Amino acid sequence: MANSDSILLRIAEALERIAPASPDAIDWRSAPAFVWDGKTAQSVAALGALPLATLRGIDRQKEAVVSNVRRLAAGHASHDMLLWGARGMGKSALVRSAVAEVQNEQPHPLTLIQLRTTDTSAIARLIAILAEQDGAYLLYCDDLGFGSDDVTATLALRSLLDGGIAPRPGHVRLAVTSNRRAIVSRDGDGGALHERDERDNALALADRFGLTLGFHPADREAYLDMVSAYAEPAGLEYDEEDALAWAIARGNRSGRTAYQYAVELAGRAGKSL
Repeated sequence: MANSDSILLRIAEALERIAPASPDAIDWRSAPAFVWDGKTAQSVAALGALPLATLRGIDRQKEAVVSNVRRLAAGHASHDMLLWGARGMGKSALVRSAVAEVQNEQPHPLTLIQLRTTDTSAIARLIAILAEQDGAYLLYCDDLGFGSDDVTATLALRSLLDGGIAPRPGHVRLAVTSNRRAIVSRDGDGGALHERDERDNALALADRFGLTLGFHPADREAYLDMVSAYAEPAGLEYDEEDALAWAIARGNRSGRTAYQYAVELAGRAGKSL
């Protein structure tokens, strides 16, 4: 019997060691980033982010996002951010790169937390936990659709941003990205009722962000500049017409397409990127 009790105790101790830490017990400044699924948080030892100089064609957006993130990290008034527009133009990359830039200036003055849940109560619980923590926190929700399939997520974020009776702590802000290109458009009253409802819901959410930035498809010159940003540091030469043909084949000129072309160049040359 004693032997059985000892085995059960060792099993219990082993399970406790491998179980995720309670969110209340996490040192939220022990890592540059975390992923929150609504119940547990997984730490990210190294934030995957490109150098800001590599992100071309979005200078105005870079300046605005980095400035806002610096304010948040410094404990100054800062905005929730909505980055919307064309796919592959660096919205998500810019959030990560801006955080990494500020963290490099002063190690972990703020923590990036990616949200993989739209459960209002779970996110509200996270905010309540962070309200008691030192430091600054940017909650990051990637690729919100703002359409009929995302009504719950839209309403949840509206409530979190500006719908509760309890104020949100000033050191916790949200950054949301979306590929919907016209979510801030107020033009036109036509369309089916459900389309107008979708637009009104999107506008009601967009209005709650203090900083709203649009990302638009790159023109020829901007796209080639993006290709150069990836190719030149790796010593890769390229033909402009070949780079443009690559973009045409994929249906868009964007930072993501430029990076994929640079990967192809590196592969052709037998190099890593």
